[in-house]
Amino acid sequence: MIGTTTAVALLGLTGQMVEVEADITPGLPSFTIIGLPDTALSNARERVRHATSNAGCPLPARRITVNLSPAALPKFGPVFDLAIAMALLAASRSISAESIGRVVHLGELGLDGRLRPTSGILPAVAAAARLGHTRFMVPAGNADEAALVPGIEVIPVASVRDAAIFHGSTLQPQPVEPILLARESATETPVLELADVVGNRDATQAMVVAAAGGHHLFMLGPPGAGKTMLAARLPGLLPDLGPLESLEVSSLRSLSGDIVGSQLITRPPLESPHHTATAAALVGGGSRQIRPGAAARASHGVLFIDEAPEFNSSVLDALRQPIETGVISIHRANAVATFPATFQLVLAANPCPCGQYGARDSECTCTPHSRRRYLARISGPLMDRIDIQLRVQRITAAELRMADGEERLDTATARSAVVAARSRSAHRLEGTPWKLNSQVPGSWLRTGPRRLARSTTASLDRALERGGLTMRGYDRVLRLAWTVADLDAVETPTAEHVGRALYLRKSLQS
Repeated sequence: MIGTTTAVALLGLTGQMVEVEADITPGLPSFTIIGLPDTALSNARERVRHATSNAGCPLPARRITVNLSPAALPKFGPVFDLAIAMALLAASRSISAESIGRVVHLGELGLDGRLRPTSGILPAVAAAARLGHTRFMVPAGNADEAALVPGIEVIPVASVRDAAIFHGSTLQPQPVEPILLARESATETPVLELADVVGNRDATQAMVVAAAGGHHLFMLGPPGAGKTMLAARLPGLLPDLGPLESLEVSSLRSLSGDIVGSQLITRPPLESPHHTATAAALVGGGSRQIRPGAAARASHGVLFIDEAPEFNSSVLDALRQPIETGVISIHRANAVATFPATFQLVLAANPCPCGQYGARDSECTCTPHSRRRYLARISGPLMDRIDIQLRVQRITAAELRMADGEERLDTATARSAVVAARSRSAHRLEGTPWKLNSQVPGSWLRTGPRRLARSTTASLDRALERGGLTMRGYDRVLRLAWTVADLDAVETPTAEHVGRALYLRKSLQS
């Protein structure tokens, strides 16, 4: 008799159902797993054999063959342990073969027969649910995480014995202490107060524009100008995540091995990798199993690249394609993994190696050649993809004293303006595949009913004719102009809105 059940193989966030077949035949005792298992999965032979034995339902000393189908699909990790154990017990007629065929089994086994919490349960369950499966057996430590997917039935089990009893075994229940994750919720990105930023009114307004339209941002300024402080407040200006976005962000966290908890993440994430990060750490990768990088984990949130010129140029350039497509594709010889890349990129850089060039209170010691070489580490094609390029200056003592009595924009007010602006853009873009101004292709803005009058775009046309803008830069200024108009609650951008957008794009040259 052949026992058959199902599990899930993940490639990126995309899941594919795997049929686990087990056959027990006469012959010398052996245990073979076929179907492109990796090393961790191949070691399931010993985990399953010892776990079933110690749980009181040992496997027969015969020839055992387990097939994971489709055979050409690479399979990774110990998440298949439970499915293999159930298929083998069904093949030995210890449990109901019909019962295990109606349930998707996910989980790692310990040698004592208990089930261990496994990373990636949430995206695996979500992927299988999209394919029409509704019943899932998972480790007790992953039950809360799996239950975050709506419309399914979760069967938490603490041990192989409990799983076998559920599927019709005549064994008597034995209480075991389940292996649980730490009882803590997922760490949300803290919401910092925008009013803490003193001075730099242009930079504060630029953050609001970036949040309203989903625009990428580059800040250039000396140390102490507040670049990191501003970037850390951008996630707080973004609206709460929607249900699908929350599920995707939480799935990425689960796939990365982080705690998800019993509630979906509702606030946009913030990722800030160190400048020693490799391309694999930034966009994702791995020698065998492909894991998400910082760019994927920042989806629907902010990817902050501080001290950008200190990064390897090839690492930064790896972001060029994800910025354009919103998707990270990692190719291997036998598989392609895809991750979402719908992040807002924020770059920050000092103007030179010493950091003092352009500062009003310090003198730069760098040569012109070293300054050019330093900023040239950020390639032109990457910079051309950044909508807002802003110069940030240190605040002076006089500006600090003047700021004491003035009213400053706070996070709650700024977020309300961002939500209202996004609502206007979503209404205007209703019926299109886009929701934010940053997603709209320039050809759509330059043609048809949304095309602006020549008198409105006169300054923009001059910048293009003089070589101050590329065609891509022209389109990005148009998107910025629509975002500025949305913040002002205006139906169509005026020449003033285009001028403000052009300043946000070209202020580094002013």
